[in-house]
Amino acid sequence: MNRLRGSMVALVTPFRDGAVDEAALRALARWQIESGTSGLVPCGTTGEGATVSADEHFRIVRACVEEGRGRVPVIAGCGTNDTRKTIENVQRAREAGADAALVVTPYYNKPTPEGLFRHFEAVARQGGLPVILYNVPSRTSLDMLPDTVARCAKVPGIVGIKEASGNVVRIAEIQAAGVAPDFALLAGDDMFTLPTLASGGHGVISVVANVAPADLAGLCAAFFAGDLPKAQRAQTRFSPLVKAMFCETNPLPVKHALYRMGKIGPDLRLPLVPISEAGAAKVESAMREYGGLL
Repeated sequence: MNRLRGSMVALVTPFRDGAVDEAALRALARWQIESGTSGLVPCGTTGEGATVSADEHFRIVRACVEEGRGRVPVIAGCGTNDTRKTIENVQRAREAGADAALVVTPYYNKPTPEGLFRHFEAVARQGGLPVILYNVPSRTSLDMLPDTVARCAKVPGIVGIKEASGNVVRIAEIQAAGVAPDFALLAGDDMFTLPTLASGGHGVISVVANVAPADLAGLCAAFFAGDLPKAQRAQTRFSPLVKAMFCETNPLPVKHALYRMGKIGPDLRLPLVPISEAGAAKVESAMREYGGLL
């Protein structure tokens, strides 16, 4: 894929009365695209993909595809800790019209590097969609190291990685391990957006883009246009907002922010519960400091 570039949003899933709020979801998707977001990524960590049913997964992805109308890629979160279930999720996302699948490293099982390789190889060969690896050790207790990434990158259909290890030099290490220049290197941490781009990366799959899509798209556009000072100012301005969005477990803070912005209801799905009063105060303070959000 040659469209994995710029600011892509790790889209929240709005719920109302226990069900997916499809009208709010579609409105979010339209707002993101109108604001310059380069890709929609539903049903990932931020989208509470672990707690949506198979039917909900299909409908969420289909709604994003229909709202996108081919203007931006839709990258469906499909990963589980079971290879067979992951393949089924990817196949379902393909039927819904997704352009690619975001596949997290299998959590809980803690496979060896060989197990990781075989998992992603099977998903790429049987799922029917291009695969973006997703490394997020804080969620999975498993860090996918650069040599394994480089090995997976040689498998047809594995086209990139969302890198959220928290290691600022990891993008450079993956490049040094020998991935092809067109292998998409995407930041998985908002504060690593500019460092990733400056290291030769292609973009970000962002939580903060849920609330400030135009600004994050602007950061990426400034960098690609060669205006490094503008990109630096944007990254610095984002810092307190990013900190607030992760003051409690994602997506509690960002869903509260969107609720306060009037874009979604406050609902989450167990085992997640609403943000604490202290956390809500931090989020709202950061939103006011950032400006234009409340």
